[in-house]
Amino acid sequence: MALRQCAIYGKGGIGKSTTTQNLVSALAEMGKKVLIIGCDPKADSTRLILHAKAQDTIMSLAAEAGSVEDLELEDVLKVGYKGIKCAESGGPEPGVGCAGRGVITAINFLEEEGAYEEDLDFVFYDVLGDVVCGGFAMPIRENKAQEIYIVCSGEMMAMFAANNISKGIVKYATTGSVRLAGLICNSRNTDREDELIMELAAKLGTQMIHFVPRDNIVQRAEIRRMTVIEFDPTCKQANEYRTLAQKIVDNKKFVIPTPIEMEELETLLMEFGLMDVEDESIVGKTAAELDA
Repeated sequence: MALRQCAIYGKGGIGKSTTTQNLVSALAEMGKKVLIIGCDPKADSTRLILHAKAQDTIMSLAAEAGSVEDLELEDVLKVGYKGIKCAESGGPEPGVGCAGRGVITAINFLEEEGAYEEDLDFVFYDVLGDVVCGGFAMPIRENKAQEIYIVCSGEMMAMFAANNISKGIVKYATTGSVRLAGLICNSRNTDREDELIMELAAKLGTQMIHFVPRDNIVQRAEIRRMTVIEFDPTCKQANEYRTLAQKIVDNKKFVIPTPIEMEELETLLMEFGLMDVEDESIVGKTAAELDA
């Protein structure tokens, strides 16, 4: 099969890296050859695969060596659970330079050094989704990833980020082959969450590819720096990630999304009771005026 390049976006703290690593473990268990590239300055995209605190990043190793040209592929590419290949882009020191530059440097280096070998089935980019700036848009912008999956939940800011990321995809979809491939709902146990995300997906012209229920076993596995697939392969949650993996293997629905305006998103949130219906009569009134 041809190499499939997928980017997983989502707001910080949504469980994007955890979802990606469990998904990738399920794909590896199926016999797929996978490379995972962490594109988040936190460099936490590969720790469960490698059982490590944090993998040395391409940017930090380049700083030590003098430049990225002084690195060898084996310095930055580690192999973890079931042969999954792992790399972390890293970024500059906080407050110095653009974190997105690390993504660009890392991907270019890995390509030039032959990390994308012929036997690979999937490359997954785990990308920060709060900031759709140049560097973090790299997998979309430079035609690296053709399939974009957005991890979200039934929380307002997660949905806001999903809509924002969709806007970024539209910008580059007309000139390249990047497409939105689906929303992954990483449940936060909010009311009617699956219905809400299916509704958002429909508005964006895509699908909710899978609803991942909340389960404390994910945290128990994480404490041991493991994916659920490896920690307890017979548990119910492991099967959820296997189902997600199979749905991604079989996925054929790749679309140019139709992002919605803020008003439409707010209306949706009001319909589902996540946001209070606005009362125009109280706007601009002080406490004293409201009490009068």
